[in-house]
Amino acid sequence: MTKAIIVEDEVRGLNNLKNLLAQNCAEVEIVGTASSIKEAARLFDAMDESPDLAFLDISLPDGLVFQLLNILEPLDFEIIFVTAYEEYAIKACEYSSIGYITKPIDPDKLVEAVRRVKSKKSRYINKRLEIFNNVYHNNPNAFRKMSISALDGIYFIDIQNIVRFEAEDNYTHIFMEDGERITASKTIKSFEDMLGPYNFYRVHKRHVINLNYMRKFVKGDGGYLIMDDEKRIEVSRRRRPAFMEQIRRLQEGL
Repeated sequence: MTKAIIVEDEVRGLNNLKNLLAQNCAEVEIVGTASSIKEAARLFDAMDESPDLAFLDISLPDGLVFQLLNILEPLDFEIIFVTAYEEYAIKACEYSSIGYITKPIDPDKLVEAVRRVKSKKSRYINKRLEIFNNVYHNNPNAFRKMSISALDGIYFIDIQNIVRFEAEDNYTHIFMEDGERITASKTIKSFEDMLGPYNFYRVHKRHVINLNYMRKFVKGDGGYLIMDDEKRIEVSRRRRPAFMEQIRRLQEGL
């Protein structure tokens, strides 16, 4: 069994999450609930051992839940944030490989979030939470580093050292400047959405590239790129006009 606590200030929201877990995640046992930072701190203090998992609403009556996490550090349990749709919270979770579900809760998304955190078993939760906090609080260095939940572990990598992404079904291969390849259990679309604003570009259904690592664009029928790692990357016919416009903007410094 996965022992879990819920920190949620809305009674309806609390009861709804408990019911959804009972119906869809029978392996999760709720061992405590709290509705505020103060109450949650007392709950943790009274427990003989930490839970395996905590469902945490971000906004609570007496402040943001990060105040609670600061009190509890170092953490030895996994986290799933429960939040209304909030762009920065979701982006921060994606960057840090921390679980989240949005309100209203989709049962399928809940099952997937629980499955993902169970596979991590609290690995590097404190380091991942540090990345989360940097992104969520708009730290100037927030977008230098990200966490990648890969098939063989969790990697902490500098974004600027990623050369390209290559899709394979629901997995994505990440190719680094030093030649290392990391296989992540995320679709390439999720990386495109995360890193699009930071000089990454989708040139093909299978490829997202870091524009800083382009060596040459070969014109002609079809057209393709040669990257600094010598890989030849096809630019799809459908994406080529937009890609050429992006190149124009780079050349003009727009």
